[in-house]
Amino acid sequence: MSDGRPSSSSNKQSWVKRLSNIFLKPEDQAQLIDLIRSAAKRHILDAEALAIVEGALSVSDMQARDIMIPRSQVVMVSKDATAEDTLKLITETAHSRFPVMDDDRDDVIGILLAKDLLSAVVANGKFEFDLRELLRPAVFIPESKRLNVLLREFRARRNHMAIVVDEYGGVAGIITIENVLEQIVGEIEDEHDIDDDAPILKRSETNYTIKALTSVEDFNEFFDMDWDDEDFDTVGGFVVNQFGHMPERDEEVSVGRFQFTVVRADNRRVHLLEMEILPETEQQEDDTE
Repeated sequence: MSDGRPSSSSNKQSWVKRLSNIFLKPEDQAQLIDLIRSAAKRHILDAEALAIVEGALSVSDMQARDIMIPRSQVVMVSKDATAEDTLKLITETAHSRFPVMDDDRDDVIGILLAKDLLSAVVANGKFEFDLRELLRPAVFIPESKRLNVLLREFRARRNHMAIVVDEYGGVAGIITIENVLEQIVGEIEDEHDIDDDAPILKRSETNYTIKALTSVEDFNEFFDMDWDDEDFDTVGGFVVNQFGHMPERDEEVSVGRFQFTVVRADNRRVHLLEMEILPETEQQEDDTE
């Protein structure tokens, strides 16, 4: 005989129904995120898992234009470049893939993989190759392409780079599979990265690699400076303030005798900086301009 109270099985079914509704209704994504965060607070999920789930959910709401590398920052190879110039470009940038242009940057005719070039050199036994014979087909996508769809296509086609075009067919930028994955799993380390225990890496007497999250206090101690850390806790925050806007990769700004170059940044924050200590004469010239 029932005493009027819901049974444990009905409670379970109620929870299953609620979870099903959350997962199946796109309009309830905010509720789903709240549920996941609640699970993290109860230590059912750890912080890293929570970040990945939130990242995966955000990807479905983002478009290629949101994270693409803008055209002005894309390193391209000219189809008429000499072997020496091409090798120099590959060596200086340390990239693995390069869009190849015909007459201008809006006319991309293919993608050059550094490994294909090196294989051709080894096969020929000398540094000679026909650049056009090494090209792989370029994939073109609109700026409005959703990232979850793009990631699925990257995986299906085993492609790692796409050329983003605007509504007029011009090249707006490029996007790689790494750019998309970083929205889900966070920053992926590359050859520029340094250990967490060494936020400031000395590369020479005048050149340093600095994580943007390095505290101003640590920077002051390392370089014997007295920058004010009341308004900005991190070097990244301090440097962005000097720009006056959110900088893009390769943008430069000088602060006293330090010249900062943005190595990696997204549309939200700067991640990594290269810093050069300018000679005294250059600093004085900059200060007088």
